[in-house]
Amino acid sequence: MSRPAATAMEQLLSSLDIERLEQDLFRGTSPQVGWQRVFGGQVIGQALVAAQRTIAADRLVHSLHAYFMRPGDPAAPIIYEVDRIRDGMSFATRSVVAIQHGKAIFSLSASFQKAEEGLEYQDPIPRVAQPEDLPGKEEMRAAFLKGAPDHIRNYWERERPIEVRPLSLQHYISDQKLDAQQKVWVRTTGPVPDDQIIQAAILAYLSDMTLLDTALFAHGRSVFDRDLQVASLDHAMWFHRPCRLDDWLLYSMDSPNTNGGRGFTRGSLYQRDGKLIASVAQEGLIRDRAIA
Repeated sequence: MSRPAATAMEQLLSSLDIERLEQDLFRGTSPQVGWQRVFGGQVIGQALVAAQRTIAADRLVHSLHAYFMRPGDPAAPIIYEVDRIRDGMSFATRSVVAIQHGKAIFSLSASFQKAEEGLEYQDPIPRVAQPEDLPGKEEMRAAFLKGAPDHIRNYWERERPIEVRPLSLQHYISDQKLDAQQKVWVRTTGPVPDDQIIQAAILAYLSDMTLLDTALFAHGRSVFDRDLQVASLDHAMWFHRPCRLDDWLLYSMDSPNTNGGRGFTRGSLYQRDGKLIASVAQEGLIRDRAIA
């Protein structure tokens, strides 16, 4: 009897279980789902797992800073080379380079810390509608996929490991110039192991979703605009509190600036109970081919 096809969530977990080739050398693969290039969040997550696997178990990631240099090839494995920069009493630092076809496609620096007590403060979670009160996946498709171009319809109909429920769909169906901010609820579409390393990697993976879109709102454009070339250039993330990923998260984003063919975005990820679990910043390429 044939085995059932792996779900998108199972494929994500499998891709994060990278293979150790040598002490500080790892190999990752990409789910074969028809994408033309590797999703940036996948490379961040795999590189973070590679770094974490060279760190003592009592130290978990608290920040990462990454650069995307070349698009990844989904058909080829990615080699992750870890450099052990420093192991101190409380903190450890690692640098990771991702390589394909003999060239670096991505680099990451990450810092890890032993858990300790300290002063506590956080911004409160924004007051928004709960995910159960928002349109589900099928309702979202019905709302704006009827008559949509094939590339938009194919994007939304593809199974994903992360479900997204936006507070507003207006920017997808309108060319109106909007405030450069958005809020979406996100959750995994399957169970996540009780492993803080994998949980952090999945959080990094989903942090690259919908973020750069926000920089286009003020221009009445979207990532589906074929006159635009849109891609992540860098990504920074700070992990404030552990999160089991067993419920919806609120991703609150804004974009204070676009210029020079780039857009800058920021994000905050909250648990439903109001805990701020991570902060994100990213700059991306936003090139209007009509201008270029």
